[in-house]
Amino acid sequence: MPAKSAQHDPAFPSPRSFWLASVTPQERSTLVATFGGWMLDGMDVMVYSFVIPTLIVQWHLTQGQAGSLGTVTLLISAVGGWLAGIAADRYGRTRVLQITILWFALFTFLSGFTNSFWQLLITRGLQGLGFGGEWAVGSVLMGEAIRPEHRGKAVGTVQSGWAIGWGLAAVSYAALFSLLSSALAWRVMFWIGLLPALFVIYIRRHVPEPEVWTHAHENMRKSVSKTQFLEVFNPDILRVTALTSLMSIGLQGGYYAITTWLPTYLKLVRGLSVLSTGSYLFVVILGSFCGYLVSAYLTDQLGRKWTLLLFAVNSLLAVWAYTCLPINNHFMLALGFPLGFFASGSFSPVGAYFTELFPNRFRASGQGFSYNLGRGFGALFPALVGFMSARITLGRAIAVFATAAYLVVICAIALLPETKNRSLEI
Repeated sequence: MPAKSAQHDPAFPSPRSFWLASVTPQERSTLVATFGGWMLDGMDVMVYSFVIPTLIVQWHLTQGQAGSLGTVTLLISAVGGWLAGIAADRYGRTRVLQITILWFALFTFLSGFTNSFWQLLITRGLQGLGFGGEWAVGSVLMGEAIRPEHRGKAVGTVQSGWAIGWGLAAVSYAALFSLLSSALAWRVMFWIGLLPALFVIYIRRHVPEPEVWTHAHENMRKSVSKTQFLEVFNPDILRVTALTSLMSIGLQGGYYAITTWLPTYLKLVRGLSVLSTGSYLFVVILGSFCGYLVSAYLTDQLGRKWTLLLFAVNSLLAVWAYTCLPINNHFMLALGFPLGFFASGSFSPVGAYFTELFPNRFRASGQGFSYNLGRGFGALFPALVGFMSARITLGRAIAVFATAAYLVVICAIALLPETKNRSLEI
């Protein structure tokens, strides 16, 4: 094979010097599918953070109501993740992944036709069912399809797709709000959220079920006892379920407290224009993309626990510096890079870590439950930030809840085992 001959030729670097060169075609197709799904998922979800300032003005929303619209998506996404995890263990990863992508794309599109707080609350809530399910299924699919030595890098790379989707939402925001009236621009931002539905065609053609799931499913069919969702509460796995749920609460509570309110903070508190807000967010998003990739690499080098701990501590420091220090706008622009780098990079180890912590029989159920229970509680943070900002400044409200969230992450990490290079037994 060409790859092997190159490996022995000193004129060429080993394919292992860059891990993507050594993945199989099936692993690569799964990586493309899950990366694309998470990228488009990120675009659809982050659209709302850009239209908050417009809706506050046009619909006369309070900041508490605006935060609630962000919270309902995340809260119901917890239910979507649980249900999708159960379905994925029973019916397969790729089939359920396609359903979740179609679902969140449809209800993002329908959000563009709403005319009131309550209508948008319903469509955003229904969008959350698909949003939560997509991560639960996609991370398990990638974790099972890739070899142990590349699992952290692969699943972390998939997470970086979120930053690309966030960037697409930011570009759409800058372009549409510059070319169209704000009354139309926010609707168009939701309407383009239908595009992810086209990605399902690629998944159907190129992504098979992981061998790990196929084998486990066959064994279940022959067994008298069937997989039950309640197995995540069995005494031998309950500690893992509880600690991974706590870690998820902290990671997602901190992240959404920051990102949901960031465009509003830049525009209404710092007084930036639409184009300036887009520029500042671009720096944060660039930092996010780099953070995902660096953290993904460190996940396989340092291990899951040390990478998570490193990024959680620095996320806490970055958000305080960004929102509470008396800095000028020029310094804040530069500080946006580490803010995005550490807050987003915290997520890269999570998919591989959870995949390795839960057993084959109910991996998607366990992973979906823990991650999305965290998302459900973390969903309260944007609303709480909104309500607290009526008493203290918005920047300090963001910092208070983000700090509490990352302290929870640090405590949970300390009590979980390291799983680096753990094999998923077939």
